[in-house]
This record gives sequence, C-alpha cells and structure tokens, in this order.
Amino acid sequence: MKLTGSEIVIECLKEQGVDTVFGYPGGTILNVYDALYKHPEIHHVLTSHEQGASHAADGYARATGKVGVCLATSGPGATNLVTGIATAYMDSIPLVAFTCNVGTPLLGKDSFQEVDIAGIVVPITKYSFLVKDVNMLADTIRRAFRIARSGRPGPVLVDITKDVTAAVTEYTKKEPEQVAPKTETIREEDIARAAELINEAEKPMIFVGGGAIASGAYQEVRELAAKADIPVCDSLMGKGVFPANDPHYMGMLGMHGTKTANYAVHKCDLLIALGVRFSDRIAGKAATFAKQAKKLQFDIDPAEINKNVTVDATVIGDLREALKLVLPRVEEKKHEEWMQRVAANMEKHPLRYDETTLTGPFVIEELCRQTKGEAIIVTDVGQHQMWAAQYYDYTEPRTFLTSGGLGTMGYGLGAAIGAKYGRPEKTVINIAGDGCFRMNMNELATAARSKVPIIEVVLNNHVLGMVRQWQHLFYGERYSATVLDDGVDFVKVAEGLGVKGLRITTREEAPAVIAEALATNGPVLIDCQIDRDDMVFPMVPAGRSNEEVFDQDDIEI
Repeated sequence: MKLTGSEIVIECLKEQGVDTVFGYPGGTILNVYDALYKHPEIHHVLTSHEQGASHAADGYARATGKVGVCLATSGPGATNLVTGIATAYMDSIPLVAFTCNVGTPLLGKDSFQEVDIAGIVVPITKYSFLVKDVNMLADTIRRAFRIARSGRPGPVLVDITKDVTAAVTEYTKKEPEQVAPKTETIREEDIARAAELINEAEKPMIFVGGGAIASGAYQEVRELAAKADIPVCDSLMGKGVFPANDPHYMGMLGMHGTKTANYAVHKCDLLIALGVRFSDRIAGKAATFAKQAKKLQFDIDPAEINKNVTVDATVIGDLREALKLVLPRVEEKKHEEWMQRVAANMEKHPLRYDETTLTGPFVIEELCRQTKGEAIIVTDVGQHQMWAAQYYDYTEPRTFLTSGGLGTMGYGLGAAIGAKYGRPEKTVINIAGDGCFRMNMNELATAARSKVPIIEVVLNNHVLGMVRQWQHLFYGERYSATVLDDGVDFVKVAEGLGVKGLRITTREEAPAVIAEALATNGPVLIDCQIDRDDMVFPMVPAGRSNEEVFDQDDIEI
C-alpha cells in the first residue's frame, strides 16, 4: 500500500512492538506528529525538554530490556538529545532516536534550524543515518532497531529530511527480524580454559557488571557462585544481577565500593569478570589492579579485552550463552577458608554512617525497608548515587537505573518517568542531589501533566556534594563554586509545577513522610534536608590502588 514517509515511520514503530515514545514536536517533524495523532495505540509522552525525552527513553529501555524511542525536531531539538544519547552509549543501552531535518534541497545551506545531527552523534552511537530517499526509509528504521538490539546494545540515530516525511512510496509490512545471541565468537578452547581456571582456583572472585543485565545472565551468574562457592562483587552497572541478601555477596567494587570487595579482589588468585569493562572508577591504578590474580574476562565486545586491564584468558560472546557452556564443566566445590576470610572482613568493615541525625544513607535504608527492596531506584550522579548503590538492597536486575559511564547530572527524573511507563506495576523512585535536581527539575511538570506516580527524593545538602567532598579531601577545603545555599524552596517549586511537595528535616520525620509519599497516587517530591559535610565512604583516591581504600575511621585516626 502507498504511504507517506511519516506514516511509514509509525508503521515501522508498530512492527517493532513500540508502545511508548518520548518527545517534543517542532517544525520539521510535524508530519510525523500528524501521523502519530492518528495512532493512539502508540502512547506519546510530551516531556518538558528534549533531553528529558532521551533520558526517559533510556530509563524505559533499562527498566524493560526493550528498545527506547525518542523524537525531536531539527536544530536545537536534535542537539538537545545529544547528552541522553551519549549517556545511553556509555552504558550500552538500546535506544533509537528519531530526528527530522530540513528538506533535502535546503541541506548544507545553513537553513533555519539545520544541523548535521547524524554527523554530530557519530562518536556516541552505534550507527547514525540520514534518510534522503523515502524508498529507503522503512528498511533503514528496521536496520536501526536491529543494530540497537544486537551484540553489545547501544543507541542509533535516524535523521529524516522533511520532504521524505511527506513523500509517498509503497510500504509492505515485515515481521521484525529476530536478533540471536552472539555465539559465533565463543570458542571451545576458551570455554575449556575458563572452566580449568575456575576449577584450579583456591581464592576465586566473581566481578559482575552491566553486561550480565544486557544478556539476561542472572540465573547463570547465581548458579556459578553457588556451585563453586565463590564470593561476588559488582559494578555500579551490575547492581541486582546478584542478590544483596545472598551470603556470597560482598558489595560493590571500586572507588566507593566496600572495603571487603576491594580487599578481596586484591587478594584473590582468580578474578572472573562477567560483562565489565574495568573502568577507571573500578580499576583505579590499572597496573596494580588484582595484581596477585589471574584474570578471566567474559565480554561480548572484543574491543574491551586488554583495553584497561591486561587479562590472562577470555571468552568472547554473549555472556549467558557462554556461561551455559562453562557451567557443566565447573566442579562443585567449597572454598571454606577463603569464604570465611572474606566474610570476616565484612564483619570487620561494615558500611556505616552517623545514626544520630538525618542522613542520605538513613533515608535510603528507610526507602528500602518500606518498599521491601522491590522498587525501581533511579539516581542522578554524585553522593546520593553512591549511597543508593550502597544502602538499598537490590535483589533483581533492572531495578537500579543510573548513569554509570557518562555520569550525567539531571538524568534521573526523566529516566524515572520512562521506567514507570515501561513497568507501571513497580514503585519508581528517583534519588537526586539538589545540584542534579536543578538540572532537569522541569520534568516534574511532565510527571504532573501525565499523572505519572513517581517519587522524587532530593537529598538536599545545599552544596554540590561529591565535588565538595573532593575539595574537602584533596583541595585544602577550598569550596570553589560548590555552595548552592540560595534559598530555593524545592517544595514550592514542586507545588508550582503541579506535584505534591513534602519535606523531611529530622530523622524522626522520615518514616511517616516516606509512607505518605508511597501512599500517594501521583507524583511526589520529598525534600530531605541533610548536612553539607556528610561524605561517601569507603573511598579509593582517583588513580590509586584498590587496596588503598579508606573510610571515616581512617581519617579520624
């Protein structure tokens, strides 16, 4: 049948099973929005800013495992997506961003709101397309979704000229191509070597990351830990793969990981890395990282092998499929002495905070208690992000959504909206600092307009907390440009944007206020007034070895 380019866009979204898109209209994309108007089966969420749309699509993708979709017009509309696209790229999140550009005859002439968005995003996408022929449109969209989902997931951009959205061509519906797990690179000799290393190890350690979530390898990771009696730590991106209430779990590794995890990786004789990329926040001083251990790395992307940390053996391919092949060859084993050493360290070096006053960790523990650890927790970036990783007990994957690689302030509120649309049955809570909240607080209006029942928790210390912490520890307490104590009332801001506003000023108020927020059928903001000098511990100084991890006790000494 004959359809316009805009109608083809909508039909291709329906082919791919897309039920929700996030966006903001403008001149060049008007034809697409006009076509969308006729298809209520695809729900469009009008955000307050295009960046909010890209973060919402990202949050939807992280919470569901599906491809997130966002829409924007040309020029500034398109460039406002860039931060969200880069956020998704750094964390390997499947996303397709649609933009529309000026008409083909106007390209390259500095036309009104013209920008080469396909060129701009080349370094932060798996692929970017500029469609100037309506006959190529449907197959390009299908290819974009396939690229976003296949192998190591990531964002793809499709830019369509306005004349293509109006042009007419023949459209034939196609079933979406199934994307099979990447197995062709998994070699028998690598599987055999991996099993051999695991069976020989006396002090093994599992380090699990976001790749385990992307591949769906949750049960396989848990089975490996149980069968071979191996302690487990995770990265920020790997939260929820391994349950926090399992006795094998030793906490997060890296700059703000537990002392136990950092010490154990330093002392282990085999580090089994599952879907991790050994970033600087994890490895610290790469030359000394796990220097006593052999390193076995499972990853879908060969570019990650030996990029940051040199390893001894590898398995390249889909993690879940690789573990399915390794597990039958792994011997059932008990590492009693090693497990006892690690568990003793957990007893000796627990996470701790001041229990006499209102703090970020206390608020997060109370959220965990009242939600039974079953909420989807979204965060922005900074101290609150680390506290959310440390003090909420995640037991399932896709319940901790955060910008790990890019570290995007302002990510959380849009992502929380996207997550709630993706999984409406779940309680969704965004935990933000006051600095991050200021970045994209306008998305509260989106939550209010669309009646999205999310909870925005602002841990408000009136400073840029993590930057101030570095200034305190490493810059002689010179607090340059990090004080935000300017009298902004976030409760009034929330109410002005149509959202219920609550405030917590003391520890005693927290349980009742949190309970009220959870019982509210609509968006809520909780302004939590915490001390500006609260810091995140443990901590490994940037560029230092993980065994140099320290906490408040070490400073006090």
